Amino acid sequence: MSVALLMFPLLFLLVLTGIPIALSLTIVSAGAGYMVFGPNVFAQLYGSFYSAATNFILAAIPMFVLMGAVLERSGIAERLFKVMQIWMGRLPGGLAIATIAMGAIFAAAAGVVGAVEVMIGMMAIPAMQKFRYSNSLISGTICAGGSLGTMIPPSVIAVMYASLAQMSVGELLAGMMLPGLLMVVLFIAYLMLHGLLWPPEKIEDRSEADTMPLGEKLRLTVTSLVPICALIFTVLGSLLAGIASPTEAASVGAVGALVLCVVYGRFSLAMLRESLQITVRISAMILLIVAAGTMFMGTFAANGGSRLIRSAVENIGLGDAGIIVFFLIIVFLLGFVLDWTANVLICVPLFTPVIRQAGIDPVWFGTMVIVVIQTSYLTPPMASSIFYLKSIAPPDMTYGQMCRGVVPFIFLQLATLALVVLFPALATWLPDQIVGF
Repeated sequence: MSVALLMFPLLFLLVLTGIPIALSLTIVSAGAGYMVFGPNVFAQLYGSFYSAATNFILAAIPMFVLMGAVLERSGIAERLFKVMQIWMGRLPGGLAIATIAMGAIFAAAAGVVGAVEVMIGMMAIPAMQKFRYSNSLISGTICAGGSLGTMIPPSVIAVMYASLAQMSVGELLAGMMLPGLLMVVLFIAYLMLHGLLWPPEKIEDRSEADTMPLGEKLRLTVTSLVPICALIFTVLGSLLAGIASPTEAASVGAVGALVLCVVYGRFSLAMLRESLQITVRISAMILLIVAAGTMFMGTFAANGGSRLIRSAVENIGLGDAGIIVFFLIIVFLLGFVLDWTANVLICVPLFTPVIRQAGIDPVWFGTMVIVVIQTSYLTPPMASSIFYLKSIAPPDMTYGQMCRGVVPFIFLQLATLALVVLFPALATWLPDQIVGF
């Protein structure tokens, strides 16, 4: 078990020195595996790699990524933001609310956090700066809106979590739906209150929402918002109803996005090539980490790591509530250091047996874990969302402003987590009602 105890410190050391997470996982797995299997270690690691590569549920990930990439590259997302801006621009904090709404809709269409944040950031920053929103509020709003790709179904994280926990993808997505919508409502309520108390400075020129005729607003809404909502409903509806598997539903979404692209006259071979390049790059990164993480957990278990975790939990004498809190704290702390992919890969295989043995509802627990992962995604100093935003932000938007901007949204995410903890039905009621109806 001493080798198992050393695996995590070595992994963190390699990650902090700048070695890519997939390579770090592989190096530690090979070293720890050699201690158990000797010269046969590579045959054992190949078995773990093969099992990850042949997991049919994970085949949904490239299709969801392609769906989001096509919507982003084709300009469809830009039309959506324009619609949100037209209808919500006159509310207190209207542009910030439009950004959150855009993040929620595009999160449901894409399911990939980084793509959502970069896309809405490139459109929202110039618009919000034009209306003299503070850089802190702009930063927090974009980071929070982008992070909704974690909670709003269909989420790539949920697909991976369900695969590793050997549970229904549809049940977990349904369990996340109400907490995800609750989080969006809390974000919007905060932005409206902020807009009432600290409105942005007045400017002379009127927004497009003030000058556009009602008929044009309705036409733009029908042609831009309705098709995207129909696509999202088709993907989620077929998945939750049990009509389609996750891979089939994701494929429908990708084809639907291409059809919308053709209908809007934005299809081109260059756009398709860019979308496929993005899909290959992101999918390869995720799936390589999945394979390396599978090897890591296999060698960790072979070195007695799973027994070590179970005995530690039993010796501490934690009840069900203590186990949940203990595991959620571990997920949150790992989120400071590791990418969400590695976080899920490491934690889910360790926690799932203990959770099932304790009789804790796996959908409820899974929903809480994903909320915590989303919160750690926003929490400085190692917040991935801030680094994504920094890559596209103008020079006058500083790292300090970004850190201050995300703080209110972190508290709102923790409030969502507290509500899910206090009212488990938020995560368990909807799966019982609609999955496989």
